[in-house]
Amino acid sequence: MNAIATRFHSRRQDLSVRLVQTRRRTDELFAIVRPEALYERPIPQRHRLIFYLGHVEAFDWNLLSGRAFGLPSFDPTFDKLFAFGIDPVDGGLPTDTESDWPKRAAIEQYNAKVRERLDAALGDALRRPNQSESEVCTMVETAIEHRLMHLETLGYLLHRLAPEKKVSRAAEKTVDWPPGKPRLIEIPAGKATLGLSRVSGEEFGWDNEFEAHEVEVPPFAIQKFNVTNRDFLEFMEAGGYQNDALWSSEAQEWKEREGIAQPGFWRRTGNLWMYRTMFGDIRLPLDWPVYVSHAEASAYANWLGRRLPSEAEFHRATYGTPDGTAERCYPWGNENPSSEHGNFDFQRWEPLPVGSKPNGASALGVHDMVGNGWEWTRTRFAPFDGFAPKEFYSGYSADFFDGKHFVMKGGSPRTAACMLRRSFRNWFQPHYPHVYATFRCVES
Repeated sequence: MNAIATRFHSRRQDLSVRLVQTRRRTDELFAIVRPEALYERPIPQRHRLIFYLGHVEAFDWNLLSGRAFGLPSFDPTFDKLFAFGIDPVDGGLPTDTESDWPKRAAIEQYNAKVRERLDAALGDALRRPNQSESEVCTMVETAIEHRLMHLETLGYLLHRLAPEKKVSRAAEKTVDWPPGKPRLIEIPAGKATLGLSRVSGEEFGWDNEFEAHEVEVPPFAIQKFNVTNRDFLEFMEAGGYQNDALWSSEAQEWKEREGIAQPGFWRRTGNLWMYRTMFGDIRLPLDWPVYVSHAEASAYANWLGRRLPSEAEFHRATYGTPDGTAERCYPWGNENPSSEHGNFDFQRWEPLPVGSKPNGASALGVHDMVGNGWEWTRTRFAPFDGFAPKEFYSGYSADFFDGKHFVMKGGSPRTAACMLRRSFRNWFQPHYPHVYATFRCVES
């Protein structure tokens, strides 16, 4: 076996193991849902939970069966039914009923066949390596990361499912950490490298991560810690939701239409503010990062006379060094992510107090830039120069270059370690309050 074939063989073996591990995580997540709740729709803009049971397997099959392995379809109806999710948009909502969906047993039978046939094909590829199969490896990695993204999507869907409809897990250990003193960190001018380079071709990336380019970032100041529930409560008590001057016209319409008067993870009980965790309500943890929509984050920043960071400013504060030239792979350095560095990779369901992972601070002294909650930026999601969609998944990013989505960076407690890479970009519309997204403010 020559060197190129040996490298592809090793990569396929690694991907095969990762695919099995990620499937196991999918199965564990669905085991939380009580059988009678599988046809629920916890978030109105999204599919019923039953859709996602079939979707992750159908995606794998539709992506890999023909193009990668030359396998014929054994159930075209399910291939199509479970092919695509719904992007949360304002306006019309899904109108399907429970009876429109197949029985769970039929979907699980389909899933088992998908796994069996794809595993056999992948195993055959491992036994007969072909040095021209770089695209196959990329497609399998695409399937893995797509599944990992849906593990996070399902996380916030299940957060909205009533506790009695879930199989409870042991309560997470609370972490006491002295409140971080709010202050701004001065970030000197320097470069930020956004995106991945196609030259090496070794590192996996989604189409919107290419092409790598440098941005010169002027000096600015950024909050050392994320905005906390305590901070945001001050904004609320100061009448922030009622002050229309802080909100865009679209955000005002959204607030009125949806009756938005508090963060989506909060609930008022008498005189107490409660917080919705995965398995029940608790007293509002004041030192956790606040999870809010982009519209709410922007209103808070306006209230302070500040703004959200740009994507380039986020990069500079997160990966940059004081001299403005060298950059790190991660905030803490080039060491692979571990639990010492942050709250990510399915360690927990919930956030930790801000600043409680000091070993993950950036070279410039900013904390929690990776993990504990995605971070909103003011940058609209758009292609980098040199963008080219992947032939086998042409709509992944291009369908959302509409000026209506904003870039999020960093990662949440439910973000897999492989997607903590510097170039990874997440995005959502500004009026969607369900994601694990926090923020911090900057000023010039």
